Amino acid sequence: MTEPTSTYTNVTLDPRANVYFDGACVSHTFRLADGTRKTAGVILPATLNFGTDAPEVMELHSGACRIRLAGSEDWTSYRAGDSFSVPGNSSFDIEVTEAASYVCHYG
Repeated sequence: MTEPTSTYTNVTLDPRANVYFDGACVSHTFRLADGTRKTAGVILPATLNFGTDAPEVMELHSGACRIRLAGSEDWTSYRAGDSFSVPGNSSFDIEVTEAASYVCHYG
């Protein structure tokens, strides 16, 4: 696993919040100078299911969680500094045990 990026420069931020699961997950979309889309947000303690269109890599910057990819029975735990990948056109369950801040990379 690679170390999460600590800062981003030359970005365009969409100030409108993406609010999911009655506020258990809130994120903001930003774009890098080359047009690459990312989101940065927080997931509060909960167990949620997210669907994916494109492949995703989620970097955890704080907190703790465990995830289970679609079709798997196994849960894998992650903490701040870790990242995990999710295939496109899929889904994953996430159980957040400590509020988790993250950056999600798409594509």
